[in-house]
Amino acid sequence: MSRLLQRYKDGDRMNHWFIALTFVLAALSGLAFFHPSMFFFSNLFGGGSWTRILHPVLGLLMVIGFAWLFIRLWKDNLITAADREWAKHMGRMLSGDKAGLPPVGKYNYAQKLTFWVMALCLLVLLVTGVMFWRPWFAPYFSVEAMRVAVLLHSVAAVVLILSTIMHVYAAIWVKGTIRAMTRGTVTESWAKTNHPLWHQEVTKGR
Repeated sequence: MSRLLQRYKDGDRMNHWFIALTFVLAALSGLAFFHPSMFFFSNLFGGGSWTRILHPVLGLLMVIGFAWLFIRLWKDNLITAADREWAKHMGRMLSGDKAGLPPVGKYNYAQKLTFWVMALCLLVLLVTGVMFWRPWFAPYFSVEAMRVAVLLHSVAAVVLILSTIMHVYAAIWVKGTIRAMTRGTVTESWAKTNHPLWHQEVTKGR
C-alpha cells in the first residue's frame, strides 16, 4: 500500500471549504441579479431584498477567505521558466501522457494560472462591488463610473465562475486529488506521478 503524504493542513482545508461555500452562495445570489431568468435564485435567500443585502456580505467573506489563502500560497504559485516549459507540453497531459511532461513542484502551470486568474477576478469584484454597494459607498461615485463598475463586476464574475468550474473538473479528473482537500493527504504514488519535485521535497531525508 502506498504511503500517505500530507499535502494540506487542517486549517488550509477548512479555509478552502469556507471559500467554496461563500463562492457558491455569492455566485447564486449574484446570478439572481445577472438576468431576470435567474431571479428565482433569490428565493434561496429570502427574496430580492435579502439577496441584495446578503450578496455583498457573502462576497466580502469570500475575498477575506481567499486573502488568507493568497498570503500562504502566493510564493508557491509564482510562474517560473520550468512552468512555461511544462505549458508547452500541456497537450500531453490532456491526452493522458503524464510521463512526457517536465517535472513540477507543488503546483503545475495550469494550477498556478488558475490561482492568479482567481486572485485578479476577486480583486476586480471587490473594488467594483464596493463602488456600487448601496447605500454605503455608491453615493461617492458618478453614475457613469458605477455603470463601468457593474460591467467589469459581471465580466469578472463570469470568468471566476468558469475558472472554478475548470478547477473542480480538474480535481475530479486527476484521480486522487480530491482526497487532498477532504483528508489532507495524498498517496506517494500520486505525488510521484503528478508533482515529482514536490514529492522529492517532502520526502527528502526519509
